[in-house]
Amino acid sequence: MGKLAGPLKEKITKDGEERNSPTVISRLFRLAPKLRWGPRESPARKTGSRKRWAVSPLTTRILAVNVVALLIPVGFLFYSGPYRDGLIDAELEAMRDKGRLVAAAIGETSVQATRSGRQFINPITARDIIRRLSNTPKLRTRLFVINGEQIADSNQLGKGGAIQVEMLDPPTQEQNIFDWMLGLIELSIDWIPRHDELQSYKEVASPRATNYEEVIRAFSGDIIGAVRTGGKSGLVLSVAVPVQHYRRVAGAVMLSQDATEIEAAIRDLRLKVLAIFALALVVTTLLSFYLAGTIARPILHLAAAAERVRRGFGRESQQIPDFSARGDEIGDLSGVLREMTDALHERMDATERFAADVSHEIKNPLTSLRSAVETAARLKDPEQQKQLMSIVLEDVQRLDRLITDISNASRLDSELSREEMGPVEVGRMMKALVDVHQTVAESDAPKVTLVTDENSALKIIGAEGRLVQVFRNLLGNAVSFSPDGGTITVTVSEIDDTVKVIIEDQGPGFPESKREAIFDRFYTERPEGEKFGTHSGLGLSISKQIVEAHNGSIVAENYGDDSETGSGARFTVTLPIE
Repeated sequence: MGKLAGPLKEKITKDGEERNSPTVISRLFRLAPKLRWGPRESPARKTGSRKRWAVSPLTTRILAVNVVALLIPVGFLFYSGPYRDGLIDAELEAMRDKGRLVAAAIGETSVQATRSGRQFINPITARDIIRRLSNTPKLRTRLFVINGEQIADSNQLGKGGAIQVEMLDPPTQEQNIFDWMLGLIELSIDWIPRHDELQSYKEVASPRATNYEEVIRAFSGDIIGAVRTGGKSGLVLSVAVPVQHYRRVAGAVMLSQDATEIEAAIRDLRLKVLAIFALALVVTTLLSFYLAGTIARPILHLAAAAERVRRGFGRESQQIPDFSARGDEIGDLSGVLREMTDALHERMDATERFAADVSHEIKNPLTSLRSAVETAARLKDPEQQKQLMSIVLEDVQRLDRLITDISNASRLDSELSREEMGPVEVGRMMKALVDVHQTVAESDAPKVTLVTDENSALKIIGAEGRLVQVFRNLLGNAVSFSPDGGTITVTVSEIDDTVKVIIEDQGPGFPESKREAIFDRFYTERPEGEKFGTHSGLGLSISKQIVEAHNGSIVAENYGDDSETGSGARFTVTLPIE
């Protein structure tokens, strides 16, 4: 222990004062967290973050649970009530056998009869038999005659009791740590009431049979044992056996002793249990710290990594440790946190790109506005000034429309997270959209045809308002690209536990190289003749974001004979059925 004391200490400086703090077990198990009880101050805490613990509460709880689980059976063993009762019963049975032997010897040799036939016990021969048979100093043997008088006592030898035998305590031995701990435990156990129902043993100067109930019952021919409180051990055991001659009771032999050996056996058992408990406690503590280390230390690493992510000091320092090889819940947590961090970084990159795109898109109308204003200041012709003012108005309207679309796109994530999801009948919803289009469409506008299975419910779980926004935007695009008098086909079907909505137009389609790019923010590919600036290029991007929020997908492709541009565009939206 002396060699370990040095390495197991570390210097801690706080407010200019130096002190020593032992880290104890944690250096033995590198997986276990460092030991220091209670919270400690940290820079993160000063900035309002949570407490940081040198020993996590999880470690303390694991250790407490394991120690309590160990203490419960040990506590029952220390109480040792059933074990004590078993020893008492065995000792009483041995005393009965001894009492039968003494009573039989006295009955055969010391019981005499008068001329009238009355039996009596010869005290001289009886004392001699008791002296010879009572070769165990701890066992006291007494003889009572039928009138209740005590005529012999193994603790008094010689005439008149000139010599008295008294058992002395064994020589005291130097106590070790286990004896000291056992003494404390026994002191606490003694507070538990165990012998409230027992009578107390009292030593009297001239004892008679009436002082002992078992002797009175032995006069009736019964062999009775009794347990009383008292004596050096706290208990006194006694057995009374009748002395008989020719089936007539002439007296009773009473054997009694302190339960010293029983208490010694119990104490020896407790010492062994205490030694085993100490060893088990050390092993349990070490294993608890090891187990806690395999749980708490990875969690502390994950918490530290999350703290670095929160502070945002460089992406290299924000890497979440990968514990997925563990194959347990902590590994799952590590994987989820890594995925969450990657998604966060992707969202940050997307936000950065979005900000750059917004800056670029807003700069175009602002540049046009600046040019128009600077030119108008130099012109004197009212007609030219009026023309420039119309350009300024168009740029302002374009800028207002762009800012509105950007605002809607930037709020989409938070609004989708708050949307109430419910059952949506896709067929009914698409029929309503087609009917609305046919009602407001001009006579030469493209015709929209709906193909659906009326016998299928085609029900999904989603936000109906957002889905309407998606399909209204797709229908609007299809109408704007289709020629006058053309046909737009909307097909709604159920395929492999999904609902597919296919919208096909007869427009020029789009280049195959732009199949993915058309879903980017601010991408515009408008038909010829359409006025510039009437669309922000956010519609398909918003539609894709809404569909993916419903765990679905949206795909754009060309169809027809021409492999380059095709004869029309086809958008397929796939949504999972509830």
